[in-house]
Amino acid sequence: MVDLVSRVARMPAPGETLAGSSFALGFGGKGGNQAVTAARLGAEVTLVTRLGGDAFGDGALENYRGAGIDPRHVLQQAGLVTGVATILVDDTAQNCIVIVPGANGALTADDVRAASAAIEAAAVVVAQLEVPLAAALAAFEIARPAGVTTIFNPAPAAAVPDELWRLTDVAVPNETESELLTGIAVTDDVQAERAARALMARGARAVILTMGRRGSLVVTADTVDRVEPVSVDAVDTTGAGDAYVGTLAVCLAAGMTLVESARRANLVAALSVTRAGTQTSFPEYDEADQFAAEHNVVLFPAAGRRISSSIVLRSKRINGK
Repeated sequence: MVDLVSRVARMPAPGETLAGSSFALGFGGKGGNQAVTAARLGAEVTLVTRLGGDAFGDGALENYRGAGIDPRHVLQQAGLVTGVATILVDDTAQNCIVIVPGANGALTADDVRAASAAIEAAAVVVAQLEVPLAAALAAFEIARPAGVTTIFNPAPAAAVPDELWRLTDVAVPNETESELLTGIAVTDDVQAERAARALMARGARAVILTMGRRGSLVVTADTVDRVEPVSVDAVDTTGAGDAYVGTLAVCLAAGMTLVESARRANLVAALSVTRAGTQTSFPEYDEADQFAAEHNVVLFPAAGRRISSSIVLRSKRINGK
């Protein structure tokens, strides 16, 4: 996706024309954001997606290359527009987003199967719902028999077949998405656990339910762990959830537990909201490591600077997977 970001004092009312204070064009999309986050933290990353044969697509492809992402399965298609996200950000750092999927909607299961070698060699594969369900399902159908950990970020929320939930090792919805998926309003930790277990009843092995300023809840078959939020002065929350998922993928690939990974994902997401923009707000490894140290956390205690991991790529696998 290409992000078209306008800053406004407040969100406009229906039918209202409101003057904004600034505009920026940047690169986004949930999969792209998660991939860039992981790459900046030292992961080896391959992205599987489609772009339009337009100037936005050319720019997005160059952006992926610049981030160090393997572009072999980033496909451009003439006659289609690249996906676009129109984003409003107000003075309280809240955002409102409208997406036009464009070429993302043309990604097929066959496109994903063409990337089988990369998927099977991965430590972690992440899928979202800004591409067709068939593409996400194909990725997990390849990953599961190969022992690759699967992370499903069900956003934007939509009806999801149980077949996909059953192939999900870790589901990562936010509170709004979990309510849309389960009908359970996440008003407190008790309700958050209920919503998480409703998704697990459909097949997910574990759920990390993110709740913004209220932190997150990590739920497995036998445990429930609260991960406290990190307090920062927020400037722009756009992309924070993607920074969280991208970091989570790297940490799991590095062999950390779900709770250890969630704590570090919280830190990187918190750091990202202190800056304007989407991918421009995602930290490099050294920045994230320093921020973690300020909160008495070692970002990657046993991994060193380069993490052999992936969001759809070749790398070592998590022990026991």
